[in-house]
Amino acid sequence: MKYNKIILAGGNGYLGRVLTQYYRELATEVIILSRTQKVADENVKTLVWNGIEEGEWADALEGADLLINLCGKNVNCRYTEKSKKEIISSRQQPTELLGLVIGKMKAAPKLWINVTSATIYRHAEDRPQDEETGDIGYGFSIDVCRVWERSFFETVTPKTRKIALRMAIVLGRNDGAFPRLLNLVKLGLGGHQGDGQQYVSWIHEQDAAKCTEWLLQQEELSGVINCAAPEAISNTDLMKLLRRSYGIPFGLPAPAWLLEIGAKFIGTETELILKSRWVKPKRLLDGGYPFLFSKAEHAVKDILSIRI
Repeated sequence: MKYNKIILAGGNGYLGRVLTQYYRELATEVIILSRTQKVADENVKTLVWNGIEEGEWADALEGADLLINLCGKNVNCRYTEKSKKEIISSRQQPTELLGLVIGKMKAAPKLWINVTSATIYRHAEDRPQDEETGDIGYGFSIDVCRVWERSFFETVTPKTRKIALRMAIVLGRNDGAFPRLLNLVKLGLGGHQGDGQQYVSWIHEQDAAKCTEWLLQQEELSGVINCAAPEAISNTDLMKLLRRSYGIPFGLPAPAWLLEIGAKFIGTETELILKSRWVKPKRLLDGGYPFLFSKAEHAVKDILSIRI
């Protein structure tokens, strides 16, 4: 095994499952911090925590090679005052708690990656947003990211390197955005959304996992890092690619006004679809990270080749 111990805080979600599968072959032990107890699965172990209070789980962080924090309420909901508070607290509280615990350790984790969001940047159709020249946007989603990252970097962890990994939309067959978009295509509704000109920054799930190990090995890197494929794609081109790859010749488009009605009906926000997220992974590219999937066409073909 290359690594001793990998910790995944809040690791029961989609990306957590991807990371678990990736690291279980590389580490002696993969420990998931979860609110729900699960039976151990070979070298994958679950420890119960609530993300608010210290407990016995804290001892497991000693000597870890890598801690990845994935905690946070799903933003795919209506932004009521109640949900806004829950979205913020579900990110801020676990982050501050982990920082408090790590800061007191003698054998603290070597690297702490907080998976944040590339949505922190403004709506961009004019140029890509990178870590150095990108413009921070405005609105509730951006406010969440600001609080989240501030909580992370304000924690005092002198023995632990820290990276805020601004994650783009993760594409994979089993969960996340991809199967939902594919369902629209299957139903003949796979046209562009809104005017279709908004950019979609994405990352194949295997790159999302692999880059965390690569960052563990690049000991000189810390701070903010964008996790996105080098080439973003417009919503129009993405939907066209999905239709062509699945063999569906036509898809009805969805104008913005119709999306707003639909969003209220299913309990989500149109921002998740209509905001143009054009993100460049400058620091990964400058550091020579070897992307498995740089082009959306190759990523989609790979995902569709996976049997479920």
